[in-house]
Amino acid sequence: MSNDAWTIAMAAVLGLVAIGIYGMLIVRNLIKVVVALQIFAKGTILVMVAAGGISGKPAVGQSLAITVIVADTVVTVMALALAIQVRRWCGTLDTRVISRLRR
Repeated sequence: MSNDAWTIAMAAVLGLVAIGIYGMLIVRNLIKVVVALQIFAKGTILVMVAAGGISGKPAVGQSLAITVIVADTVVTVMALALAIQVRRWCGTLDTRVISRLRR
């Protein structure tokens, strides 16, 4: 991987991670938080693939990326199922309203 490709990959990673963190901190809708988490995860996957290419072992980076994709998919499905149940129980997906429902 050349220096230009590495620079572009790292710019993409920083952009995805920044958008993901911003979304997780600012957005109040549970489903949008899950989407922001997905954007953040895609940035970390891109780091793994790029690091594998730089180290000369792209298969290792790609296999780690596939493992993260599988685990991330399970987390996403569970989070969306939880969001659906929260919506049924509370009537809203707004985290401010949900946090006031503590006993």
